[in-house]
Amino acid sequence: MRVVESINRALHDLMGADLRLVILGEDVLDPYGGAFKVTKGLSSAYKDRVWTTPISEGGIVGMAAGMAIKGRPVIVELMFGDFIALAADQIINHVAKFRWMYNDQVEVPVIIRAPMGGRRGYGPTHSQSLEKHFCGVPGLTVLATHEYADPGTLLHRAFASRSPHLIIENKVMYSRPVLGPDALPRPADADVVILTYGGCVEHAVAAAKKLAQEEEIATTVVAVEQLSPFPGDEVRSQVGNCTRVVAVEEGSPGWGFASECARALIGRVRHFSALTGPDHPIPSSRDWEDDLLPGVNAIQAACIELFQKG
Repeated sequence: MRVVESINRALHDLMGADLRLVILGEDVLDPYGGAFKVTKGLSSAYKDRVWTTPISEGGIVGMAAGMAIKGRPVIVELMFGDFIALAADQIINHVAKFRWMYNDQVEVPVIIRAPMGGRRGYGPTHSQSLEKHFCGVPGLTVLATHEYADPGTLLHRAFASRSPHLIIENKVMYSRPVLGPDALPRPADADVVILTYGGCVEHAVAAAKKLAQEEEIATTVVAVEQLSPFPGDEVRSQVGNCTRVVAVEEGSPGWGFASECARALIGRVRHFSALTGPDHPIPSSRDWEDDLLPGVNAIQAACIELFQKG
């Protein structure tokens, strides 16, 4: 099963199980089925509950919030996560706060799915990783899926919570097969641990395999699924007694995933380094984009550098 099929299957299951559930988004109807085909077949199966919308991310999320507090769960698909800034006020000041503002008398079961990330050559406005701007918002859980877990299971988990969730789906992974957590490198007594999430996981896994084969450096890859609230205890548990940690993310440097990893591991590891995306917009060139985002060679080099520090 591919990632896109796992998410699509979960959407079908949820729509079949809860007759109140509505899916909103731009171009989500058949035969198009969304920009990445995640909603394909849903509007044919559930004609009255899959609604295509105007190009207005703020309006889509605002409508979802209103429907949710009146008892109708909503899953929103943003065509590109880059446009989530247009819905920021609705997410931060409404979706995430309503339950608290109404003294727990309402629920806000809204899930926002957002394709993020680069490596497809879409340039400065369609290849970004903006999730860090929504991490740390009280009342909002931010998740990131990847092919080394089951993306459909993550969607079920978010839906079951009946609370606001933002799910980051790196757009390059939709066509990848779901491999499951057993495919992650987890050698005993690892020399280095790589902490990462989303689209960087596959590059971290490839780097770990090269490190084992070419350098005899045992490397564990920890693929974090919940970005916010940050699971510090779980991350510390996964790192264990290893004293060398590399954090890898596609987002721009500072105030992001790597920063949270460093904060969680203060006093616990001897050597820590971080690889991020560039401190400037993503260029409109596929090759240049690949060079700027953390790839296999850069991750491998960072791990070797930490290993050589002792």
